[in-house]
Parts: sequence; structure tokens; C-alpha cells
Amino acid sequence: MIKYKRQINIIVLAVAALIYLGTKNFVFTSDQRPITNDQRLATNNNYYYTVTRVIDGDTIVLSDGRKVRLTGVDTPEVYFSEKLLKDSKKSGQDIKTIQGLGKRASAFTKELCLGKKVRLEYDVDLKDRYKRTLAYVYLKDGTFVNAKIIQEGFAQVLTVVPNVKYADLFLKLQKEAREANRGLWKT
Repeated sequence: MIKYKRQINIIVLAVAALIYLGTKNFVFTSDQRPITNDQRLATNNNYYYTVTRVIDGDTIVLSDGRKVRLTGVDTPEVYFSEKLLKDSKKSGQDIKTIQGLGKRASAFTKELCLGKKVRLEYDVDLKDRYKRTLAYVYLKDGTFVNAKIIQEGFAQVLTVVPNVKYADLFLKLQKEAREANRGLWKT
């Protein structure tokens, strides 16, 4: 009997060690989606990805294949969707007008970062409901992409708690862009 208890203890320890070793390189978010420590450290280091595609004004694709949703930024929709219909109803603008504004915002984002090296900074939530990475994006020259899009008037602020690290800055930049009639705020 003692022999079997000892074997069971050894097996339990071995399984616990395997579980520990298998998860030690991961940090779990509040919804239990893992992000590797390497990805988390890339925020603090000078680890750069190339932007290979701009899906729309607030979503890009990186050289590692990840879709990145720019945290705190909301540009008009380019593609037909439920959100486009909701935005049309809320704003009173027709769908074609919103899509035209969305194309201008996409063109700005494309000009700003397509083919360029960027690094990511994360906030609290790392993924959205569509499994896109949520990030603040910086060009190699230090340009804060999320802020620049708002500053030039091609996006509105989208604050989704708990990702509010730069909400005050974004609101200030949006107010300035609107008052200066920049980008989509032109009258």
C-alpha cells in the first residue's frame, strides 16, 4: 500500500511539473486566453513587425499574420455590416456617405503605416470578441499611430473599459481635430 501511495505521489508531482513547464511561458488574461511572455515582452522592447495589410482605418495585419485592432480608435465602416447600419441610423447619414468617409480613413491609415515597421503596446484586454489583438501601435520613428489617426481627424475615440490608458489624450486630440476641421471633420 505504501509503495502505491509513493508511486501516485510521484505521478502527481510529474504531472504538476509538466503542467507548470507547459504554462510558464504564458500569461492568462481575464478571459483565460494566453499570450506568451515573448509577446508581452515585445511591448517593452524594440520588437517590430511589418504592416502587410490595412483592412480598414482601424484594423491592420502584421507580418506574423495577426489582425490588430487599434485600441481607442473608431473609423467609419468601409464594408457593409451591422455596425454600418447602426452607424447610419445613429448619425442620420446614408450608408454610401459613411463608406466614403471610411475609405478616406483607410487611405490615411494605409499611407501612414502600410509596409512600415511597427511595435505594439498592450492595455488590459489583449483581444476583442473577434479574436483580433488590441494594441496601441507605434511606427519605428516613434509616431503613435492610434493618436495620429485621431489627431488628423480620421477617427473618433472609442473607449472600451478596461482599455483606457490613453483615453484622455485621445479625447483631447479629437476635440482639437474637430475644432480645426481636420480630416473627416471638414465642413
